[in-house]
Amino acid sequence: MSKSASRKFAAYPRLCPLGVGKDISAADLMDQAFLAYNGGRLREAARLLTDKMLPDDGYVGLSLTGALTPAGLGKSCLIPLMKAGFVDWIISTGANLYHDLHYGLDMKLYAGSPFLNDVDLHRDGVIRIYDILFDYNVLLDTDAFVREVIAGPEFQRAMGTDEFHYLLGKYVHERSRQLGLTDSSVLASAYECGIPIFTSSPGDSSIGMNVAAMAMRDSRLMFDVNRDVNQTAAIVYEAKSTRHKSSVFILGGGSPKNFMLQTEPQIQEVLGIAEKGHDYFLQCTDARPDTGGLSGATPAEAVSWGKVDPDSLPDCVVAYVDSTISLPLLTAYCLSRVAPRAPKRLYHRRDEIYQKIRAKYLQIGTVTKIKTSRKLAKRASGVAVKRK
Repeated sequence: MSKSASRKFAAYPRLCPLGVGKDISAADLMDQAFLAYNGGRLREAARLLTDKMLPDDGYVGLSLTGALTPAGLGKSCLIPLMKAGFVDWIISTGANLYHDLHYGLDMKLYAGSPFLNDVDLHRDGVIRIYDILFDYNVLLDTDAFVREVIAGPEFQRAMGTDEFHYLLGKYVHERSRQLGLTDSSVLASAYECGIPIFTSSPGDSSIGMNVAAMAMRDSRLMFDVNRDVNQTAAIVYEAKSTRHKSSVFILGGGSPKNFMLQTEPQIQEVLGIAEKGHDYFLQCTDARPDTGGLSGATPAEAVSWGKVDPDSLPDCVVAYVDSTISLPLLTAYCLSRVAPRAPKRLYHRRDEIYQKIRAKYLQIGTVTKIKTSRKLAKRASGVAVKRK
């Protein structure tokens, strides 16, 4: 190749893959064979995680949509990432947390088929999530556990969903211990590690349905969504104000994705605190951007909302890969390439972190009021002079 031709491609490594051997690790497979198309994007995602999101004690927020926990991905991937200190806070659909309870309570789910007759399944009391099967009583028994727990006195008040999930996780952790289970539940592991878990739509799951049912029995449990909005923004502000990187790791899209990303507009636009957006953005999704939905919205679009720092846009990755494929691979990659980190235990600092952003907001509000009063006084003085 001529010198001029080589200069054209100086920024691009040559495609020259090694043959895949029978004993290759998942991480080496990604580095050596995932070179182009969505395989290439997944390799970029893995390197973004290990080279930029996790180093220097960066803050990593994880959002979960899609039925990941019933498929066992809580036990196989999420819990190992949490225990390694690679996840600092979580926003999840309520459904993922509800189905996580089945594993924490040692209930049985089965690998089935997506091609079964659902009329027959319904007649036999079998529930199907695509190719996962379980008995209808699994739902009834899980519901009964939730209602029994939230009837306790510590639940009889308004609370953020992070506090609710922490308390619920405490009971799941204890039940799992009694059953002889280890690392079986995301909620229980979050309780152990002090990882706050929020849900953006607390009424949109069987957990929320049971909370609503208990309200008819005069339960005083209510979800404080205002606290959730401000608490999640406080976590991001804590990261940025202490000169750490704030990263978002998005599995799927939906409401949890928006709830995680809206933390920056909440800080900048609503609270009026100077900020630039999340530092790193990683999403695994099957959603297209051209339909206009949030699930498929790109990090470039998020820049226009102030959700992502424009300076970090080259480091943002979207891998169009099903989470049931991408998450195990990314988990294996991270665990083999990065040493475990000390857990931040952000849940145990929730009030401190919350009060920090609240104080900043109130300070800005006071300054704004003073400036506004001065402007109005000056304007009134000018009018008075003219009238004379």
